[in-house]
Amino acid sequence: MDGLMMNRPLLQAGLLDYAADSFASAQIVSRRVEGDTHRQSYGQTRARAVQLSLALEEMGIGPEDRVATLAWNGHRHLELYYAVPNIGAVCHTINPRLSAEQLIFIAHHAGDKALFLDLTFLPAVETLKAHLPAMRYVLMTDRAHMPENGLDALCYEDLLDGRATDRDWPQFPETTASGLCYTSGTTGDPKGTLYSHRSNVLHAMSIAVCLGPDLGPQPRILPVVPLFHVNAWGLPFAGPLMGASLIMPGPHLDGESLWQLCEDEGVESAWGVPTIWQGLYTEIRKRDAKPGALRHIVVGGSAMPRSLTEGFEKLGIDVNHAWGMTETSPLGSHGSLPTDKRRLPFAERMALKATQGRRVFGVEMKIVDENGQRQPHDGTAMGGLYVRGNTIADGYFDNEEASRKVIDDEGWFMTGDIASISPDGYLTLRDRAKDLIKSGGEWISSIDVENFALAHDKVAQCAVIAMPHPKWGERPLMVVTPATPDDRPTLDEICEILAPHLARWQFPDDLVFVDEMPMTATGKISKRTLRQRFKNHVPPEPAED
Repeated sequence: MDGLMMNRPLLQAGLLDYAADSFASAQIVSRRVEGDTHRQSYGQTRARAVQLSLALEEMGIGPEDRVATLAWNGHRHLELYYAVPNIGAVCHTINPRLSAEQLIFIAHHAGDKALFLDLTFLPAVETLKAHLPAMRYVLMTDRAHMPENGLDALCYEDLLDGRATDRDWPQFPETTASGLCYTSGTTGDPKGTLYSHRSNVLHAMSIAVCLGPDLGPQPRILPVVPLFHVNAWGLPFAGPLMGASLIMPGPHLDGESLWQLCEDEGVESAWGVPTIWQGLYTEIRKRDAKPGALRHIVVGGSAMPRSLTEGFEKLGIDVNHAWGMTETSPLGSHGSLPTDKRRLPFAERMALKATQGRRVFGVEMKIVDENGQRQPHDGTAMGGLYVRGNTIADGYFDNEEASRKVIDDEGWFMTGDIASISPDGYLTLRDRAKDLIKSGGEWISSIDVENFALAHDKVAQCAVIAMPHPKWGERPLMVVTPATPDDRPTLDEICEILAPHLARWQFPDDLVFVDEMPMTATGKISKRTLRQRFKNHVPPEPAED
């Protein structure tokens, strides 16, 4: 029989309502495109979201309509995160770092009815307007900063002006779509992940449960990870649930700007990709001081070099290495250590921090071999990583073909990662399936080679890619951006760094240099671009063991 308990839908409106009622002192602090710093409470954020929701309805936006955003992290973008879904529409965040071709494809595929954009992106959108679907445009600024434009755009603050600041939010099923985020499309066209109110609320709860003890009561969090990329790792929803103050950095994400923002605003926890932390760490070393309150960072998107993790840890900054993807909302695992592991010697703790941590509540994991057979969680066996849970995509928006390819017969989602899982639950990503190098029938993990090589002080960035070889099938080629252009590492120096950790046959056969690594729209090194660039490179014959 069923229990005698009320069954209220899990809607995102409840998160903002809770924060407005319970955390009066928490702030949304925004470094805005206009050049100023703006502050507002969760109560004010809710009031403005109400005003915006009423304006959207007046514009003709209704249930299931897609409303796109092209904006930096700031209070107006956060307001859209609540105003749009809370009337049953879908908030479609667009990554401005995508190519023009991808932006055009995404806007048409999503069927966007409106686009809200920061002033930064006005010139680009004016250029693309003829290729975009017919829709309304809104510039996210006030009347004083409203420029002449070719979009016939509305002014964001004008939309809010004079409207009611309270309402009863509409009620609808918790499975209603609330957000749409497209993959970066490194292979084929971008694919859309369609989140629901239920999935986002449950994801927020998982963050609060798994990371809350490290974050502490009402933390001050800096989301460097963009709101336009996979829900800023869930912070727009988990932040209000925890009563966190969110410090929005706007467009300035260089090490110097982030250091100063952390210092000025008392940031305790900051979330972003490894390239961001490399910039901040360089600034810390330059100043010989960390931001005073900073004690915790969350890193994801790609593997964090162990040397960089150790550098932050020695400064007293706890590094939480997480894993996830657009299709997992995104948090799938977290690197918060349990009490017994925190007592381990430094080297052993760092070994655990080099993994992707343990699964978050609500996410199940399995690894399977090439024949689909489950592999043991013994820390040694490797296989394709599959996940399932209430915050995992069950397919792609309006793309049946792609959906069929990623869900197996048991309903698990295929991540495309090769991984191992230890007996005590620690996930280690060995590589992306497409980035593994098969040499002489044996696998080489490009991630392992890269992470060890990054310990060399002459290496700023590196990537290892597979090159065809007539005898061995594939051999590794290392691509390096040197820390100093005039002081490049040699292949022998790199191999010397690798020697204590890897077998000789896993060493790269050759070393090439680039002034700047090609990057994807989500801040990862684009190995696809590197493979294309060096497709005709002929490495020397590898030494025999």
